[in-house]
Amino acid sequence: MEQEYSPSFLSTKRYAVVTGGNKGIGIEICRQLASNGIKVVLTARDEKRGLEAVEKLIKESNFTREDHVVFHRLDVVDPDSIASLADFIKTQFGKLDILINNAGIAGGTLDSYGYAQATELAGENGNWNEIMTQNYESAEECLKTNYYGAKATIEALLPLLQLSDSPRIVNVSSSIGLLQYMPNEWAKNMLSDVDKLREERIDEVVSEFLKDFKQGNLEAKKWPTEISGYKVSKASLNAYQRILAKKYPHICVNCVCPGYVKTDITCNTGQLVAAEGAESPVMLALLPHAKPSGLFFSRKQVSPF
Repeated sequence: MEQEYSPSFLSTKRYAVVTGGNKGIGIEICRQLASNGIKVVLTARDEKRGLEAVEKLIKESNFTREDHVVFHRLDVVDPDSIASLADFIKTQFGKLDILINNAGIAGGTLDSYGYAQATELAGENGNWNEIMTQNYESAEECLKTNYYGAKATIEALLPLLQLSDSPRIVNVSSSIGLLQYMPNEWAKNMLSDVDKLREERIDEVVSEFLKDFKQGNLEAKKWPTEISGYKVSKASLNAYQRILAKKYPHICVNCVCPGYVKTDITCNTGQLVAAEGAESPVMLALLPHAKPSGLFFSRKQVSPF
């Protein structure tokens, strides 16, 4: 799918929120949106790092706070933080046109040296169990951030998105969350039937996964055993956006895997630089006719769930 931006969409002032916008793909998404005339709210958990990221963009790209980029703190697992952001958007802009959910965590502790060695030998398909330490707590935190945090942010900002004449939601996901990598057939069936998909079904999958993880039954119950929390969190996010697309047909909502990108989450061993990884989320944020919707993109190509 070629990158094509809509003159009519960009002719009026548009406002965007980018979560996890202080580094990696996030800051490059902010840069590319602002370069297209979008007023961007760069968000980050850490206020100091977020403000530094805004200063970096202003200095490097000749942006201004008035026209291009501002900072607001956001911790997607903190309801008060999400509510504060929603109040800021409502007060400052009165609407929201674009939400890009980019904030996410790996769900474990990576050994950067071991990971670099593994990817050098085996590429993207290195043995994650040898290079990452995961436990129940890290998996639970991963679900809270990558799935429930994104969901809570969407729900809080939906009233403002509905005031836009062409609202867009882009969820930065991962191809390893596709259902072909879900060995648990029950979970795969629960998340694959779009006609029966409900938030309760996703919650049931997440709860069952965490229960089995806590009891040491991942392998026995055929859950993913490598980067388990991350895979289930992205599969859950992908399923949730299909619910959103059906419920809100006037909102263009898609998930996208930006590719294997050199960022902190990959210990900078990816094949793409952050600016390249940002291209596909930005493409979806600026689709010419706010269509298609409810799809999963692997970079710029539509992929099965």
